[in-house]
Amino acid sequence: MARKRHPKQEIETVLCYAEAHGWRVEVGGGHAWGKVYCPYNDKDCRCGEFCISSIWSTPRNSANHAKQIKRVVDNCVMRGEKEDEA
Repeated sequence: MARKRHPKQEIETVLCYAEAHGWRVEVGGGHAWGKVYCPYNDKDCRCGEFCISSIWSTPRNSANHAKQIKRVVDNCVMRGEKEDEA
């Protein structure tokens, strides 16, 4: 089943980008709209700091929030290592 679309277009675009890089997007859970989960989820991956990131439904600045999510995906330590192995 397809996930629910995010109401802010900038954030929805970045969520599609994250999914294209193997990240899992789960809607719901607490105060956040949802969360993105790293596909590698390795214990050495920055002590798990960037393995999960919250997605806000109504951020103060949706463009900045989208950039923040993209930065988390792009700066994944394990992603760089896995791509180097391929």
